[in-house]
Amino acid sequence: MFSFGVDYYPEQWPEERWAEDARLMAEAGFNVVRLAEFAWSKLEPEPGRFDFAWLDRAIALLAGSGMRVVLGTPTASPPPWLMSRHPSLFLVGQDGRSLTFGHRREYCPSNPLYLEYARNIVEGMSEHYSDNPAVIGWQVDNEFGDRCYCSCCAGAFHQWLRERYSTLDNVNDRWGTIFWSHVYTAWEQIPVPLSTGGSPNPGLALDYYRFCSDSYVAFQQAQIDILRRTCPAHFITHNFMGFKYDRINAFDLARSLDFVSWDNYPRNQWNMDRVLDPVEAALGHDTMRGLKRLPFWVIEQQAGSGGWEVVSPAPRPGQLRLWAYQSIAHGASGVLFFRWRTARAGAEQYWHGLLDHDGRPGRRYQEIRQMGREVTAVGDRLAGTRAGPRVAMLLSYDSRFAFQIQANNPRFSYESHFAEIYATLQRLQVAVDVVAPEDDLTDYALVFAPALHIVSERAAANLRAYVSAGGVLAVTPRSGVKDDANRVVNQPLPGLLSELCGVEVEEYDSLPEDKTNAVRFTINPIGPVPDVDVDEGVAPVEVWADVLRPIAASVVAVYEYDYYAGRPAITLNRFGSGHAIYMGVFGSRDLLMPVTRWLLKLAGMLQPQQGPDGVEILQLNDGERIVLFLLNHTDKESAVDLQGLYRDLLCGSMVECRVTVGPYDVRILEQEKGG
Repeated sequence: MFSFGVDYYPEQWPEERWAEDARLMAEAGFNVVRLAEFAWSKLEPEPGRFDFAWLDRAIALLAGSGMRVVLGTPTASPPPWLMSRHPSLFLVGQDGRSLTFGHRREYCPSNPLYLEYARNIVEGMSEHYSDNPAVIGWQVDNEFGDRCYCSCCAGAFHQWLRERYSTLDNVNDRWGTIFWSHVYTAWEQIPVPLSTGGSPNPGLALDYYRFCSDSYVAFQQAQIDILRRTCPAHFITHNFMGFKYDRINAFDLARSLDFVSWDNYPRNQWNMDRVLDPVEAALGHDTMRGLKRLPFWVIEQQAGSGGWEVVSPAPRPGQLRLWAYQSIAHGASGVLFFRWRTARAGAEQYWHGLLDHDGRPGRRYQEIRQMGREVTAVGDRLAGTRAGPRVAMLLSYDSRFAFQIQANNPRFSYESHFAEIYATLQRLQVAVDVVAPEDDLTDYALVFAPALHIVSERAAANLRAYVSAGGVLAVTPRSGVKDDANRVVNQPLPGLLSELCGVEVEEYDSLPEDKTNAVRFTINPIGPVPDVDVDEGVAPVEVWADVLRPIAASVVAVYEYDYYAGRPAITLNRFGSGHAIYMGVFGSRDLLMPVTRWLLKLAGMLQPQQGPDGVEILQLNDGERIVLFLLNHTDKESAVDLQGLYRDLLCGSMVECRVTVGPYDVRILEQEKGG
């Protein structure tokens, strides 16, 4: 059964209203509700005294209306009685200043006293609800957060370093502390990288970022251990924040979970002045699916205008349903809308739910009620279908953290570069998996390694094996520059990838804002590269220029300008049964589009079905059936050409040759056998 539901906060509303809410939820087709992740002060009004009676009544009422319940452990929002008694529990920012009470996620995840209180509430809740038939799972905490730099973290960091390096001699060697006379003779001398200390040692800073990520992983694991022991039949998840959140290694955080969930808000107060790009949400979905290569939940799906201090634009008619179906098309096996009713008090008064402040059903509710009927009707037809991408992108959190420490160029953003490559594949309607550099790549015909700055021996061996077996690997600038201690490698760049790519970086040029270059494509052993969309064979580049020296590779493109005009910029190397492409330049769509088309052909992939701009086409199958999702993200009707005969699962009609998709509308088509 597809999980379709809503996030509900009964503690924020009069109890006499709960029955009406349950009735409306049931009429909307909801079958699951998330509860209690921000209710610690209500669940434990004073230390050690639990009050679950109100939550028992809410769960019973919802279960009586046919809904199952996911409970959140409430540790993201500690009660005032706890933080006022123990100010040492507050998270300290990179500037050395402690947070104060008034928001959420104010706590230090490394603090053993906070962990003790967290364990108490989790044990109390899990023991109480372990046998409740309505409860099916748990969400641990809520959107794990920012790095802490407190004295408790400093001590925990020193212990983390002892376990990683054993001796101070190893630390000094790996970090190169002889630079600026930073040789440490006692663990306690090692600082946390506060902003007051200026530019930190890159090795120290990277290890601290790893430690902070591991702190949240450990804090989550402590709760998971309790839940596994007391509620073995329940699933456990956590709500991530998609691709954009860059403070925690999401692969590590996902490892002990049954499945990943995430919070999807395509339009909110922080992006309201930009043109809405559906590719951003698509990248979030594919990243979350790739963390465990499993279906995921969107446990907070946007339900209305988002905002705290200001209100973002209202979702247009059809957009809420469209965004939810986009989640399903990218692999969501559950969608829950945040939130049920817009809060009348608190910081999120303007973060709108399906119901407005007055609690009356309106346009947004009716739109999702329509979707509820559709999901009930077609959910079984979608079960088991998946995209099965043959293209992967490697997401490296070590590289991501390293670029936070040293951007290399003030205009370079790892996230933007990664997203631009992904967006190019999306425009070509190519399905993508986002995976880790050490993951098994056997299933992929083409793999992109965007700015794989830090390359471990294990990752390098994995990429060599992949290409040698016949894969096509595309590597972009600033890859292979660092080892896993964040030291520049003691060999020509791209370091451990040099032999694989058949090339060395002779020198590089970091381009200022007012400086660009261009590359001209050449002839290579497999024929001309720019088969489409490149004026006179030339494409602009910016930000960075690696001047290449081919060792075994052939030249694909050369620079057009400056003192390195005519020198190689892009190369192609045959390695085993596969190919490795080294792109020494960053570029926009004008460069990435033709190169990506060429790479798809090189990888033996057929050109996917194309649609008009703004219409996302996703093909899913279960080995026997093909299902097409047509998602129109524009405010204009669009037509999509079809190959074969299809049944529209939402309306039951048969379509072939061409189908229209209305503004912000969705068509779900199942191919007829023999069609």
